[in-house]
Amino acid sequence: MVNEEKTMKCERIYEGKIINLRIDTVELPEKKYSKREIVEHPGGVGIVTITNDNCLILVEQYRKSIDKSILEIPAGKLEVNEEPRETAIRELKEETGFEAKNFQYLFEFYTSPGYTNEKIYLFLASDLIEGEQELDEGEYCEVVKFEIDELIKMIDIGKIIDSKTIIGIHAAKDYIQSIS
Repeated sequence: MVNEEKTMKCERIYEGKIINLRIDTVELPEKKYSKREIVEHPGGVGIVTITNDNCLILVEQYRKSIDKSILEIPAGKLEVNEEPRETAIRELKEETGFEAKNFQYLFEFYTSPGYTNEKIYLFLASDLIEGEQELDEGEYCEVVKFEIDELIKMIDIGKIIDSKTIIGIHAAKDYIQSIS
């Protein structure tokens, strides 16, 4: 096993609505020390939303951090004391208007453990009931539908660039192949 780093000091330097930032001083092997910048995030969910004709529902929204609109699976941040499944059901309805008769947990993953503890819980939603979007204030996104093969091509040519979406599309492809 790789040597663990022992935290010697933890300094919180920013507390926000979505993230916190801290700097940890850690002890390395041979009594050397280093600093680690850590972004604390409460975690979130991603929802792979499959229609009866095996298409996927995505949302297109502008992301200021990269200054562009991108395609993503519906997703959202965990609220305090909220279970991931509850978050997924809520976010699917808010962002797409859809509700699902079948909600299945797939797996979870860390987005970028080199600097953040953010974990995404991935769910699959099927047997959909269409409704109206219930977007949060200041949230804008357009609901779009694609065939899975088209989405795979979009990943291959760099049109889909969001990691949770790439992971979700590949999970959907595996799921669709398993039921065919």
